[in-house]
Amino acid sequence: MKLVTFHTPDGPKLGAVHPKTNHIVDLHAASDGRLPDDMLAFLQGGDAAMALARQTLSRTDLSPFSRPLPETRLLAPVRNPSKIIALARNYVAHAAEQKVAPPKNPVIFAKYPSAIIGPEEAITWDGTLTQQVDAEAELAVVIGRTARRVPEAEALRYVAGYTCCNDVSARDLQFADKQYTRGKSLDTFCPLGPWLVTRDEIPDPQRLEIKAVWNGKVMQHASTAEMSFGVAYLIAFLSRAFTLLPGDIIATGTPAGVGVFREPPVFLKDGDEVVIEIEGIGKLRNPCAVR
Repeated sequence: MKLVTFHTPDGPKLGAVHPKTNHIVDLHAASDGRLPDDMLAFLQGGDAAMALARQTLSRTDLSPFSRPLPETRLLAPVRNPSKIIALARNYVAHAAEQKVAPPKNPVIFAKYPSAIIGPEEAITWDGTLTQQVDAEAELAVVIGRTARRVPEAEALRYVAGYTCCNDVSARDLQFADKQYTRGKSLDTFCPLGPWLVTRDEIPDPQRLEIKAVWNGKVMQHASTAEMSFGVAYLIAFLSRAFTLLPGDIIATGTPAGVGVFREPPVFLKDGDEVVIEIEGIGKLRNPCAVR
């Protein structure tokens, strides 16, 4: 399934893309209220909620609860996770372009949930605060079950699904601070979307093509097979340290090709557009604006 959060005059709603009609189905309304309106509450419902969503989509009388996808404003699929955990230098070639060795253990940092925006929403920044804004294509893993000390062999069972992430980064702040949190967590610096693709549709998250395209130019193009630490390992590693909750997001790192390590460096500007594309998921598109 492709699960979405979509805008309505009454507030955000939980939906799914119908596989035949390509319409957005309001899952709360179509299930006679048995499914919640909110993605996080839905994920907390676990396998039972997933099964009911699939059952709801199989109904033949969904037209009263449906709307065309092109006429629907999609929001970030998960808007209020308890945490966003991100990975640094998790692709061998990205470490090489920094002229450093790949890390021996995962290097993690936090992005604040207040940075989340959805597809087509503007990435914005204060031009007096940062002048070196960069973009990073990343596969985002959305946790579906509470995970603590999970064995690597069982780790993918704890995944609800996957989405595209743009780990937008203010490089001047990042390098000045000598750590990542501020430069990676400015408002609007975590675009997610366009939807959450459930894990059954992506049986192997380590075999996906991933791209970042700026203004029509391919900046990053790689495969998730090039990660130093794969999704299952990361879930096992992270869950040894702290509990992962339904809706939590793991941004799994970015390939080579980011703007700051090019010769000369390239940074985003007012009016630019960034598209993150991942095989099996889709395209996350965001314009840029300096405020």
